[in-house]
Amino acid sequence: MSKCIFITATGTDIGKTYISSLIVKKLRELGLNCGYYKPALSGAEIAGDKIIPGDCQYVLKQAGIDTNPENFVSYIFKTAVSPHLASKIENNPIKLDKIKKDFETIKKEFDYIVVEGAGGIVCPLNLGAEKLMLEDVIKSLGLDIIIVASANLGTINSTILTVEYAKKHGIKIKGIILNNYDENNLMQKDNKIQIEALTGIKVVATIKNGANDINDLSKLFKEV
Repeated sequence: MSKCIFITATGTDIGKTYISSLIVKKLRELGLNCGYYKPALSGAEIAGDKIIPGDCQYVLKQAGIDTNPENFVSYIFKTAVSPHLASKIENNPIKLDKIKKDFETIKKEFDYIVVEGAGGIVCPLNLGAEKLMLEDVIKSLGLDIIIVASANLGTINSTILTVEYAKKHGIKIKGIILNNYDENNLMQKDNKIQIEALTGIKVVATIKNGANDINDLSKLFKEV
């Protein structure tokens, strides 16, 4: 058994990978055997004839895990579009069985695992014969989630919508992280207050721009 958490966000480019790297790095600094897994990655980097899963490479490097990043992503696509479309373009449909199998393999290596989603929580992975949405993966792996949200204008709306979608689909939310948070900004301080009041969910961390540390969130991980 490993203790795991799933990192999702209110949208694309909110900071899932950055936050994931901080969490993995922190837990390893605390002496915990923490690893990382990403079911699907699109927009991979190309170096000559080699495809590089950039998000995964970044997390592993920041956390000091010296290993091949390709081993921690089930599906790697070059095309920088939603995973369902990238998989269709590259003729490599995303299958839940492979994700579950790869996850079980990674669980044998780590005691704690940060699992990072793609895009926001409403992310289609396969819209063909085997319809697969991101929430299907989260539920199938038995995971709870942390939502990464921007601290900036508009975050109340996007965060509440993300929370309500997760609740509707029976996904437990362990907390919200506000990224690029400025504790001296009145609007951002109010965003934090209103998000907690309107969702009933605690903001478990606020991360200022360029931060290289995060508080210990290991107690939010669920054994699966």
